[in-house]
Amino acid sequence: MQHLSRFAFACASVMLMLLALLLLTFGMIDLLSALGHSWHAGRNAILQAISYVVIAVAVFDVAKYFVEEEVIQTSGKKSLGEARASLTKFITTIIIAVFIEGLVGVFETNTGAPSDILYPASLLVVATAIVISLGVFQRLSVDAERKKKKVGGEE
Repeated sequence: MQHLSRFAFACASVMLMLLALLLLTFGMIDLLSALGHSWHAGRNAILQAISYVVIAVAVFDVAKYFVEEEVIQTSGKKSLGEARASLTKFITTIIIAVFIEGLVGVFETNTGAPSDILYPASLLVVATAIVISLGVFQRLSVDAERKKKKVGGEE
């Protein structure tokens, strides 16, 4: 069953990497096409291309995480520190993607109606909440790791 699981994660990872590459390609083609029509349309296409790149990087990082954690990782058990570091890297990529998407959204909506800013602003609030949650997670997991070492050292 473990081999089947690894194979499934490997296939999913390859598919995600290919989709990320297609998204990058689509973004560049769209950008070049828009620049061919007008420079004004190119401005919006540049912002859209940035979104595509950020999303593609996040998707690629998810695929990389799957490969590292589910395909290559041979030992079933990890230390708390290793698990924390791995999850922190993964969540940090997501945080960066959400922040950049929110910032791009702010720039895209700066000429629109004031209500258009609600979605990008909510992305920035959500990204901030994820950062705070990650900090709480880090604090709690470090405390748990210290307690485990302390209990293990007394025995």
